[in-house]
Amino acid sequence: MARKPKLDTLLAEAVDTARLSLAEIAGESEIGEHLGVTAEGERLVTHRFISHKKGYQGWTWFATLARVPRAKAKDLTVCEVGIIAGEDSLLAPAWVPWADRLAKEEIEAAEAEHSAVDGEQPTEAETSAAAQDEQGSEQPQAIPEGEADAVPAQDELATDEVADEEELQSVKSPARRQVRRRRTAQRTAARRRAAQRNRARKDG
Repeated sequence: MARKPKLDTLLAEAVDTARLSLAEIAGESEIGEHLGVTAEGERLVTHRFISHKKGYQGWTWFATLARVPRAKAKDLTVCEVGIIAGEDSLLAPAWVPWADRLAKEEIEAAEAEHSAVDGEQPTEAETSAAAQDEQGSEQPQAIPEGEADAVPAQDELATDEVADEEELQSVKSPARRQVRRRRTAQRTAARRRAAQRNRARKDG
């Protein structure tokens, strides 16, 4: 059985030294009454003080002092200072991993969203169609003269553009959105050209 260390008298009487060392990390008003001193080893002791620090009720300030053989009171060494919790201390709740804090509904929603993202990956056919459409997008499609008269007027053109935009928003796949966007732009340009030709014929 290990022998209990003997309390060093010089270190035990150095209460003021311990309090001054704590004043470097706490305000003087936050350091309360001296609670006692404990021998930690040969010529090594720890002084304890009541904590008046706001939010740290029940905690205890401590200062650990040491000295070399035949050292005087002015030559004491401050090894460590800090604050520790007591039995009645107000403590933060135990840390819980993020995955364990999630509710069942949140986990199911996250899994559903992940599955939806995976399901929106463009297929090979969609990617090929997008590439072909991109190559032909620079060349506007001609409209036969017989069909020009059937193109809606300017007020109907705005309605069609809104419908095309709604159709575009309803498509979730990135590749499909790209194809729809180009097709919508082509149809809009064709309608505007046809509307201009109709107005020119009426004015003529």
